[in-house]
Amino acid sequence: MKIRLTEEIWKEGNMYVSHCPELDIASCGEDVYQAKKNLIEAILINIEETKKAGTFERFIEDCGLEEINADILSVRKELVGFTPIEVSV
Repeated sequence: MKIRLTEEIWKEGNMYVSHCPELDIASCGEDVYQAKKNLIEAILINIEETKKAGTFERFIEDCGLEEINADILSVRKELVGFTPIEVSV
């Protein structure tokens, strides 16, 4: 089974922060690659722990994921763009 998720990455000081909004899990690294790798590891640990606790199905439902076919869970809404904007105030 695969889970299709969103990854946000931004730079904070000299570190890169990676965040998965659907699961509300974040990690960081010294470069983009390390931030991505650490986020995937944090996600896998979290999923493993929910399976051990017997709460995986509830966790998936609470995160807004649904089965789109027999092998893939995905969010009900899909991010199609992420662009910084400026608004005058």
